[in-house]
Amino acid sequence: MLSRFSRHIATLLAAAVGLAGLVAVLFAWRLPPFQSSLEITEDAYIQGEVTEISPQVAGQVDRVSVGDFQTVSQGDVLIHIDDRIFRQNLVRAEAELSMRQAAVATLEQDIAAARAQVRAAEARVQAVSSELSLAESSLEKYERLQKSHAISDLEAERSLRTRDQAKAAYQEALADLDAARQGLTSISSQRRTLEARIEEADAAIKLAEIDLGNTEIRAPVDGQMGQVSARLGQYVTPGMSLTSLVPESRWVIANFKETQLEGLQAGQPVSFRVDALGGREFKGWISRFSPATGSQFSVIRASNATGNFIKIAQRVPVRVEIQPGQAGLQQLVPGMSVVVHVDTSDEPLSAQSEAAGEPRRPGSAEEMDISDVQYPSASLRTEL
Repeated sequence: MLSRFSRHIATLLAAAVGLAGLVAVLFAWRLPPFQSSLEITEDAYIQGEVTEISPQVAGQVDRVSVGDFQTVSQGDVLIHIDDRIFRQNLVRAEAELSMRQAAVATLEQDIAAARAQVRAAEARVQAVSSELSLAESSLEKYERLQKSHAISDLEAERSLRTRDQAKAAYQEALADLDAARQGLTSISSQRRTLEARIEEADAAIKLAEIDLGNTEIRAPVDGQMGQVSARLGQYVTPGMSLTSLVPESRWVIANFKETQLEGLQAGQPVSFRVDALGGREFKGWISRFSPATGSQFSVIRASNATGNFIKIAQRVPVRVEIQPGQAGLQQLVPGMSVVVHVDTSDEPLSAQSEAAGEPRRPGSAEEMDISDVQYPSASLRTEL
């Protein structure tokens, strides 16, 4: 009798355990009657803009003005590099510019002198041309007189020599004029060369000023410093990481499975709990979806054409904007783990505001140009 009772109890316990397991499976897979519009992911993290601070010039650090985790404002000097060499480079560039400007001034005087020579040569050509015209007129007169035997042949020959001398002088004056003009052209071409060198020297000054300015490493934006590795007396080179700066902007990247995407829309309200703050809840909204699954952005991509195939649900990064004005936002640090909850039955924030006759919320989907973002859920599934 007792044995049959024990077997009956064992059968009931086995049935209860089986039923509990079935209920657990149905609940885990959200099968009827446990279907829910709530989508949850623990694969989510606080994100922010972490800017690496590096020098653009090489030199020795002579001043470190910030410490680890210090709050700074845009334009604050963080690290200063010894600028003596760069100051001298600027002085040398300025001296080079002054020297080339002086060369241009000297050349201007040479150009003025060359123009004066051209004018003098032109005047001499005119004078010699007049003498040549007079000599030719005299020669014609003497030739007529010679034919009538009014003068001797000697006087006619003397007139001919005078004309020939005037003609030679005219040719010489033309040659001098051509030489003067060639000299002016040559000097003018030198001016263009010197002007180009002046522009080169001016560019060298600007580069020297940029290098001198880069000896002061300033904060590009407001934010909080990371760990500062720069040390007094350290020799740094361009590209060397000295510290990092984290601006105040924060958002959440939630990696949902592709099977969870159905019903998610840009602008839907989101709540998330932060593990580091004891599960404290914050509000936000879906901003936009990644154009591909996370596996497509990995360095080494999987190939589904080799080996046995196992279908694995891929994850799609979803950006969640954090609602401003909430208490405790300053405690959110990039890299913190969060748990994101999205109720797919909720309408986007813009639709809720319009239905209630309220103005759109600042920073809502419309103002971010994301209200028309639609995401293909089922069609995005990737086989791995």
